Amino acid sequence: MSRLRTLPESSSSISSTAVGGDEAAGGNGLVNALKEKRCQFWLPNKSRHCANSPLPLSMFCGNHDSSASDRRLPCPLDPSHSVFKENLESHLKRCPSRKQVIALEAHAYYSKGINSGFIDFADDDISSEAKRRAIYGLNILDFLALVKKIESLHAAVVGYLEDSYLMPEACEKWLRRQIDSKIPYQERHVLQQASILGNMEKFGILHRPKNEIIGSVLEEGEGNNFVQKKGELPAVVEFGAGRGYLTHMLADSYGIQRIFLVERRSYKLKADRSLRKNESIQLERLRIDIEDLNLHAVESLNGQSYLAVGKHLCGNATDLTINCCHPQKTDRSKKAFSSSCHLQGIALATCCHHICQWKHYSNRRLFLDHGITKQDFYAITWFSSWAVDADHSSNISNQSDRSMDINAREVNEVQKLFGPVEYFMGDRSVEETIRNMKAVDRAAFGFKCKDIIDMGRVLWLREQGLDAVLVKYVPHRISPENHLLLAKSR
Repeated sequence: MSRLRTLPESSSSISSTAVGGDEAAGGNGLVNALKEKRCQFWLPNKSRHCANSPLPLSMFCGNHDSSASDRRLPCPLDPSHSVFKENLESHLKRCPSRKQVIALEAHAYYSKGINSGFIDFADDDISSEAKRRAIYGLNILDFLALVKKIESLHAAVVGYLEDSYLMPEACEKWLRRQIDSKIPYQERHVLQQASILGNMEKFGILHRPKNEIIGSVLEEGEGNNFVQKKGELPAVVEFGAGRGYLTHMLADSYGIQRIFLVERRSYKLKADRSLRKNESIQLERLRIDIEDLNLHAVESLNGQSYLAVGKHLCGNATDLTINCCHPQKTDRSKKAFSSSCHLQGIALATCCHHICQWKHYSNRRLFLDHGITKQDFYAITWFSSWAVDADHSSNISNQSDRSMDINAREVNEVQKLFGPVEYFMGDRSVEETIRNMKAVDRAAFGFKCKDIIDMGRVLWLREQGLDAVLVKYVPHRISPENHLLLAKSR
């Protein structure tokens, strides 16, 4: 069996620096805006102001003028931009995304909303701002009752999460940076990708070829790791693939030859060019939203076994991916899905739990069975953002026995509701109470909320007949978004 080693404590991490804001424009912003006729909205990623022309009597363009926001709607063809309500009909006829949508709808694997699960179409997405307002609107007793309910749910369903920081021997040349210098290299991403693959190997859904040469035929093997012949290697479908460097490492280290990259956006500096140089690799990029992908209708995947992988699948994308690979048994899915391709294993690194939506979440029954309402679920998703706000030099998420620290007052009144409760903030608002909490307490509670959301997904997969586990695959100093969901067929 390939040797797996744990991630050394001495490995360095890379910190990111926030880009400054509007102050860089100086005190003459309005004067310069009038002279240059340029929108004064600051774009931190580009370190400049928006280049669009401002609206009459405004410092901002139509996209960034807050007074016009109530009149604008996201474009139905591409929600990355918005349009005035009165211009929507004419915009749809000339939107640059229109040709792409028409081409996408012609594909057999396109099926609008096929992976949405049991969806109430009247249930709109709830923004993080709306979730925050709902929590701040609670009275203090209701807030404490909600906290107690969440703590109880965590104790009931999560248990111990294993630290599984693995660096497989197969990825050694990536870890030593012995790769093409043209490939973008960031140490923290390489460490995450390598540990994902190491955990897949340990879990038994990924096997390293005995021969180092990609595409070698394996007639005999040692144990279960080296029994695969060239034609028996599974395909890999990377969901939310971005530039595709997770699969690039997988193909380079484990000899995978059939690759499908699922991504709705277009990216520069993709791994595609490097992968296509290897003539033994068959690569297909599917530019489609995971929500609309009928994977069983992808002709080139017909009859293949495949691994579903994803690194940092944001919010709903994890639930949509699970449903894409193992659809819930609705009347619609029975008609739409066939057994043309076969799921061999799943490895999904989750993130951005704060944008999860009730209508897409795969295990709503778990929450309802424990007395957690839809509104409580949204509170849990909002609390989960606290996990990434703290100093991650220490391992906060391992403090699972830590409770939220709220100053004591009127303890007797709270004890009538909850029994012995140590902390209470009698006459302060929920907002003020949260603001005065210790950062470490907020972060620990945020990690508990992430644990609950991901463990719900694991339990749902187990109910569908799969073996599934949840592990922490990198230390927090590399990424606080460090949950890896693994599943395989029994």
